[in-house]
Amino acid sequence: MMKPKVGEVIYIQSYKHDGSLHRTWSSGTVLDVDDDRIVLITYKTWVIEADGRRWFTREPAICFYYFKRWYNVISMIRSRGVYYYCNLASPSVYDGESLKNIDYDLDLKVFPDHNYQVLDRDEFTLHSKLMNYSPLIIDTVEKEMTRLIEVVKSNFSPFKEKEIYEYFNRYLYIHEHK
Repeated sequence: MMKPKVGEVIYIQSYKHDGSLHRTWSSGTVLDVDDDRIVLITYKTWVIEADGRRWFTREPAICFYYFKRWYNVISMIRSRGVYYYCNLASPSVYDGESLKNIDYDLDLKVFPDHNYQVLDRDEFTLHSKLMNYSPLIIDTVEKEMTRLIEVVKSNFSPFKEKEIYEYFNRYLYIHEHK
């Protein structure tokens, strides 16, 4: 399996089940990589939505993309603590240039106090019909949401504020020494 190197800047591309582009990030700096995941930071980078809308990230976000799990976690460092936005998505694939996955609509928002909110269930239901999600994909996404909630409740990685700040400090070190 091809993997980027720590310090390398890569693209991130998210697709929908029908193959259409959902969202892209113009750059993510790799902070850590192993056989299970790539950890990177998106900070002051352009994001382009499927409808062409563009916006610029203003806060550092430590992002965890997994090779075997059906979700990714974006940890946003804000003045009131770390907020987590979790996308239920296919396992990520790195092709030598871009990190890619398929977004499956369901999201989990986790607050600094570890309370959480499931988002976009209606979108998941609609898209599962419109894009013909297989029963296996629907079941997998639902099971991964349950698993993800258990990870949040257990306060396991990546839902540890200390870990997020350690990765941010790693980014600052890498950025200073380029």
